[in-house]
Amino acid sequence: MAGGSSRRRRRSRLRARPPQADEPSPPPPVAAPAPAPASLGNRESVAEEGPCKRTCDVSGSTASPSSGSHAWDNLLDSMLHQIIALISSFHDFLAFTGTCRSWRAAASSFPSVYTFAFPPLHLEPDIGHGILNSNPKWKLVDPAKKALSLRCSVPRITPCRMRYLGCSNGYLVFSDREHCHLVDVYTGAKVTPPKLQSDGNSLIYGILVAPLSSPNSHLILFSKTSILRWQVGTNSWTVYPLVGEPILQVVFFKGQVFAMDFVQRLHTIHIVPQLSIQEVAVVWEEGMLVGMHSKPWLVVCGDMLLLVDLSVSMDLLFGFPGHFQIFRLDFSDEPAKWVKMQKLDSWALFLANDRRTSTFSCMNPERWGGKSNYIYVPTASEDDDEPWTAIEVGQPVPSSTHHMSFSSAATAHSCPLNSLWVLPSLVCGVQL
Repeated sequence: MAGGSSRRRRRSRLRARPPQADEPSPPPPVAAPAPAPASLGNRESVAEEGPCKRTCDVSGSTASPSSGSHAWDNLLDSMLHQIIALISSFHDFLAFTGTCRSWRAAASSFPSVYTFAFPPLHLEPDIGHGILNSNPKWKLVDPAKKALSLRCSVPRITPCRMRYLGCSNGYLVFSDREHCHLVDVYTGAKVTPPKLQSDGNSLIYGILVAPLSSPNSHLILFSKTSILRWQVGTNSWTVYPLVGEPILQVVFFKGQVFAMDFVQRLHTIHIVPQLSIQEVAVVWEEGMLVGMHSKPWLVVCGDMLLLVDLSVSMDLLFGFPGHFQIFRLDFSDEPAKWVKMQKLDSWALFLANDRRTSTFSCMNPERWGGKSNYIYVPTASEDDDEPWTAIEVGQPVPSSTHHMSFSSAATAHSCPLNSLWVLPSLVCGVQL
């Protein structure tokens, strides 16, 4: 009996003994999801079903550490930025931002969305007769991981017949006669700015000039005669007269806002303290004006501002392919000059027919299975089942592709929401 009592006392002491230094520490707690930002207008969300319904298991898309030490939380941002630069797909980026709060913060401070090394997502809308359905969904496909497609539910918009105005910073812009709506392509969250001060049907283009989480975020709407500006978080619009041709496309390059109008003149737009537009003097090469042309695209490609033109010779217009031409804006002389490029070297470009949609570039696309010196357009491939076509620079463009582009060349702004390329808002600006 004495021996049994002694053993019980030893077991009791063992249970009470504190852990020694060589024992592994428990895993760190997983950071809670970041809270939503403060009210940005009338904000709604369909997040009760999650951001998207995945059509298959997205392994690791919300990964967080199950073991290890706090050292992972304390890596310098400069080191984490080097890791981000190696990410080759949107799904891997989701896994990175889901690791912990400090990693998500590092992603939000990454220098520029244009330096990401993974491709944008292909968005295929659920539309009928060119109008967004009353209960719309759309499919998002990652070119780097095509088997991991996402089908997203988005909020109903009343009235349902909304005009599509553009897509930027991960948000689709819609309007009716009195209201404008921003819809996050990934989460389905909706933001409704204040009531419009003009007839919404006259609006042709809308762009969010910075992520909603940015203190300098503005929504800019363009009509044929005016520009409307809403600073996110305020209760009113500011209206400015537009002198000259309507704006066709806007891009952000080296801290400046560049815009191209309907007659291909280049401008810079200053947002604050007061909106203003100034034309940029640019010399066009004589060869750029030969043949039949569609409206060109502006594309930011690393430290280059490109103009991409799709042209077809007059005698080959019907039933024959066209060609993409690439021009780089050379700022070394005054006035600046468009200089023709024969190839894109290690870059790939992503363009959509509708010039109101953001354009993208990606360096070393072979890392995710793409091809350098290629242009990707979101029209179904004639050779396989992919929902996009990849065209090598200098090679003929399939007639089905350039016919689609020329079909809207007269106005360059089509009302329906068509297939496009997009980077979700959490890539353009992670909200902490």
